[in-house]
Amino acid sequence: MHYGKKSPSMGTPSVYSHVTSRSSANLRSSRSVKSLKVPWYRKPILQESIFLDVQRSSLITAFFSLFVSLFTIIVAIFDVYCYSMAAPGSTHYGYYILSYQFVYVGNSNVRNALVMFALFSLVGAIAVFVTSIMLVIALRKEYEKKMVPWLIAYFVFIVFRFLATLFFCIVNDMIFAYNVFMGLIWFTIIAFSVYGWLLVYSLYVELSDLTKLEDLAHLRMGTMASLNASTTHSLAGSRPTTPHSTVSTMPV
Repeated sequence: MHYGKKSPSMGTPSVYSHVTSRSSANLRSSRSVKSLKVPWYRKPILQESIFLDVQRSSLITAFFSLFVSLFTIIVAIFDVYCYSMAAPGSTHYGYYILSYQFVYVGNSNVRNALVMFALFSLVGAIAVFVTSIMLVIALRKEYEKKMVPWLIAYFVFIVFRFLATLFFCIVNDMIFAYNVFMGLIWFTIIAFSVYGWLLVYSLYVELSDLTKLEDLAHLRMGTMASLNASTTHSLAGSRPTTPHSTVSTMPV
């Protein structure tokens, strides 16, 4: 296995990159990606980023999701700890830094649902942490196939955290500063996460289209080479024998 040069099927340079091994003029002259008739979900959703190019913005999104996963792990552990300390019927003695008045202690089913959201958020954050590291490596080497685990994991995580935050804001008393801040922080994170996910997905689609075009070009080149070789071989095999060679090969 060679590490000095990668195969086009494993990863392809992006048209969003400033430094690429291929000329964008050659790509446009050969076949335009935009001219292909593909479904809407297979088209790049965002053509450019607000501040940087799509590739660099996707790399920032990868680090952002890594930070979000760590933040979620800390918050989920803290929430489970608070729910266990403020469980109905529990008695505590001594001095405590926190007063657990902001913790929900009403209906048991609602409380169990909040605990479930915290536990599943912890599991989802671990999955996002692992796939975010994979995404950073994939973006640096432009391996579009290795972006898929992050796209799936982070999409599920965003949807789950949106529902969990909405449920959190409905059932909890928003007169407490902790509940207000957590609601604002999570809705802000979700908004940035949606935009970042769209950036990474657009880059993934663009790289996948370029890979298909390169594979098609290599297939055509291989087919033409094999046809030329077979044509040359057939012409050489069907070449008539000259009289001189016939006479020289006749037995005396």
